[in-house]
Amino acid sequence: MDVDGVRRLALALPGVTERSSWGQPAWFHRALVARLWDEHRLTVRVEDDGERRALVAQEPALYSTTAHHAGTNLVLVDLRVAAPGLVGALLAESWWWAAPPVLRRRHPGLGPPPDPPAGG
Repeated sequence: MDVDGVRRLALALPGVTERSSWGQPAWFHRALVARLWDEHRLTVRVEDDGERRALVAQEPALYSTTAHHAGTNLVLVDLRVAAPGLVGALLAESWWWAAPPVLRRRHPGLGPPPDPPAGG
């Protein structure tokens, strides 16, 4: 996936606009939703630092991090590896974590998938 594909997916999310951040394209809805980190990696939000670390440990070819991201809910996604559907889902979830509660209520389908019921 290239930056134009990311741009189309990001700008399709409610209230998202594009502007430059640290010299790279970035997408915001009040808070950062996503930002191109470098030529091949996209920064997105996940639930918390624990999820960030788990993703990097489970799929290091897809997810990475830097010292800059330590202790945050920001993870890097390699766009050379990520399928477009996954990038779209990650952007939607990132939008969710960046959005204020009122927008989350208006767009519940953009959030993370619900936890499975306990006991199966």
